[in-house]
Amino acid sequence: MADTDHRRKPGKKGKTDLVELLRVPGGEAVDLSSCDTGSAPVGPRDKSAARSATARIGEHLADLQERLFAASTAGDRRRVLLVLQGMDTSGKGGTIKHVIGFCNPSGCRVRAFQAPTAEERAHHFLWRVEQSLPRPGELGIFDRSQYEDVLVARVRALADTGEIERRYDEINRFEKSLTDDGTTVIKCFLHISYEEQRRRLLKRLDRPDKHWKFSPSDIDDRALWPAFQEAYEIALERCSTPYAPWYVIPSDHKWYRNWAVGRLLLEHLRALGPQYPQAGFDIDECRRRLRAR
Repeated sequence: MADTDHRRKPGKKGKTDLVELLRVPGGEAVDLSSCDTGSAPVGPRDKSAARSATARIGEHLADLQERLFAASTAGDRRRVLLVLQGMDTSGKGGTIKHVIGFCNPSGCRVRAFQAPTAEERAHHFLWRVEQSLPRPGELGIFDRSQYEDVLVARVRALADTGEIERRYDEINRFEKSLTDDGTTVIKCFLHISYEEQRRRLLKRLDRPDKHWKFSPSDIDDRALWPAFQEAYEIALERCSTPYAPWYVIPSDHKWYRNWAVGRLLLEHLRALGPQYPQAGFDIDECRRRLRAR
């Protein structure tokens, strides 16, 4: 890509803060081809260091998630929604396993979006998303999301151009309503290369325990790679907002992907600063009663 290309590379040169480095500015054309999917722009530089760092992050995530859940019992309506998008094999499920796995399942709500059912198609495209949102105190995780309706729908011409254009605005309004109601929205695009996807698909063929994840149509879909990259670029440009920004995660290295998403989630939870609620009863009196029995 020529240096004179007007499209914006996600992230900001010279930044060392992960949130600022990986955030898509929004409102400017995005060039995903300029993003090094195998890079580790900040943080650990190898698998061993990343795994240790991710484990340490996990300890803090578990604590903050419990605090968030506990705070909801006293009326705190805040919650977090982590959206994971990416091409097939980019690691949405792996991220959930290796990052969200540190958290207490009782405070998490995970939803993987597949092709819409007949019932879902009978409703507005955001209907099925609304049914899956996290409740106060919960950490919600979407494996794919409302963005399927401007990605797959665009590439496969499942809706006309005017309808897709309206959906970008509807998604922005929807996400604004979520943040206004106390939801922190973190959207991560797990960015892998065309070559890395081939390697991961071949590995699935090599392992009988992974055959269930493979379909011959995955090979045919690779012909649509440029169209999907363009669809993602448009979605990132149109829907990275100050209240619900997109982050581009270099994901050729699974260890870096897990660390980066975990770190982003940790930074957002720290910013919320959830606290355990104060006791609504006389602690000393309860202690006295228990000792007397």
